[in-house]
Amino acid sequence: MTDSAGPEVRTTAGRVRGRAEDGLAVFLGIPFAQPPVGPGRFAAPRPAAPWDGTRDAVSFGSPPPQSASYGPAPAPSDDDWLTVNVWTPAADPAARRPVLVFIYGGAYKVGSSDAPGFGAGRLARDGDVVTVTFNYRTGMEGYALIEGAPANRGLLDQVAALSWVRDNIAAFGGDPELVTVFGQSAGANSVASLLAAPLAAGLFRRAIAQSPAGMFYTPPLAADIAGAIAAELGLRATTAELSGVDPVRLMAAADAVGRKQAQYADRWGQVAHTETLFAPVIDGEVLPVTPWQALAAGAGRDVQLIAGHNRDESRLFLAMSGQLGQISEEQAAQSLRALGPGPDGERAYREAFPGASAGELYEAVHNDWVFRMPTLHLAQAQAAGRGAAYLYELTWAAPANGGVLGACHGLDAPLVFGNFDEGLAARLIGPGPNPAAEEVSAQFRTAWTRFAATGDPGWPAYDPDQRLTRVFDIPPAVVRYPAEASRRIWEHHAPPQPLPLLS
Repeated sequence: MTDSAGPEVRTTAGRVRGRAEDGLAVFLGIPFAQPPVGPGRFAAPRPAAPWDGTRDAVSFGSPPPQSASYGPAPAPSDDDWLTVNVWTPAADPAARRPVLVFIYGGAYKVGSSDAPGFGAGRLARDGDVVTVTFNYRTGMEGYALIEGAPANRGLLDQVAALSWVRDNIAAFGGDPELVTVFGQSAGANSVASLLAAPLAAGLFRRAIAQSPAGMFYTPPLAADIAGAIAAELGLRATTAELSGVDPVRLMAAADAVGRKQAQYADRWGQVAHTETLFAPVIDGEVLPVTPWQALAAGAGRDVQLIAGHNRDESRLFLAMSGQLGQISEEQAAQSLRALGPGPDGERAYREAFPGASAGELYEAVHNDWVFRMPTLHLAQAQAAGRGAAYLYELTWAAPANGGVLGACHGLDAPLVFGNFDEGLAARLIGPGPNPAAEEVSAQFRTAWTRFAATGDPGWPAYDPDQRLTRVFDIPPAVVRYPAEASRRIWEHHAPPQPLPLLS
């Protein structure tokens, strides 16, 4: 129902009042769980406490504690980190529209649903769908393996948010039987993790993983990383010793270890070549096995899956670190030895890409190990488990700076949401109207909303023989998997395994 003050909806915890915005009803900052502080610090999420009267839902909830490794981090404004946002064409329980639920990325250490690029109005309006975003705990709060606390608290937050959607979305005009969860980068790996998580079973019907990374940790590795971070403060990684530490101070300790994580290469191995200290843990409970194992065994048989990556993923990170165009032969050789498959990985890459420069080889192995091969293996595992999978690659190049960043990591998120004016999108796409960006954006929005409604994004399902792949570009195309040279290097190697502690 609506009144002159704004649209109102009754949730399981109480009534909320949103605002009308460009033909939509928008509700922001609705708690889906209690604040994870005090006795709830490092605990699994607890259902939101009920409230009396009508709660205003017109501003985003506080971001969770953030790493400052990518720039100044906003401090939480209050303790209500676990909140959900809804954009709906009509808050009418009879509407039963498809529902898209977004999980942000950020290397498991940054991210918040209030980022300007994640405003979901255009996606909801153009696609006639209900769109949901939410916050979950990142960094030490969400992913550090701490004695006395459950593992994968960030994933548990995501399960709690999806449970809230199941229980409440009909009141906002959404169909709880037509929920599609989608995410980018760490959010995409979260989508993959949810496919393998028993607690998430039945909470969504379809899934979209945009640039999923292949990183999962064994408990010994995760515990060693958490121990190193706690040691920065002279503490041990236990709830008893860390619960009283200010979250901002705790994230600063993680950033300090992150700046010198290369020094831990003899213990942490491939982690030293990544952008983060955090990843989901194969703990035997929240995540019994990797997504590739779960899907191959049939866990996704009743879920349709889109999985894809960008052609030039690693260029964003090279640009951010000032290394773009500056990679030395030794750096390339080191990465090929560390990340290439098997003892002959370096030789395999040099033979597959004859004449490639050091920078090109560095990019290729980072693209493949972190994003491309995990994505391909995800589609292959889903097909092996007799589930429907659809594969894509984004090749349209970001136009800023003469297109030097190509189809880099992160470019797909603003294209899906159709937001180009702020944040990373503005830096990649540049100022002013961009008809090409609008065209590729429309391709994504059409495919994603069609998939949410029907399970068919508009191109053939993946099969191991043809490996047909949708290419997002101008013009779009459907081709055999484009990164064929990389696929051949990796084809006889197993999907990503949980990373171990080396010593």
